[in-house]
Amino acid sequence: MAQIKVFYEPEMELLTVFWQSPRKEQISTELGDGVILIKDATSGEPIGLEILSYRPGDNRFDAVSVELGQLSSVQ
Repeated sequence: MAQIKVFYEPEMELLTVFWQSPRKEQISTELGDGVILIKDATSGEPIGLEILSYRPGDNRFDAVSVELGQLSSVQ
């Protein structure tokens, strides 16, 4: 089972979520509206995300969907 780690830094208003271990070599891509995707620098695989200017109740987190596991074939 995957372990999801959530870090909230209220003084910085920063929410970080990792569904894989952070890497020494990682890159970030801003998706818009202060949502940043964190990826493995070598494989490009998404490993986490950050939400800038986050406060509890922020509706931007509701718009983020993370699914772990195998994708079923679409027919």
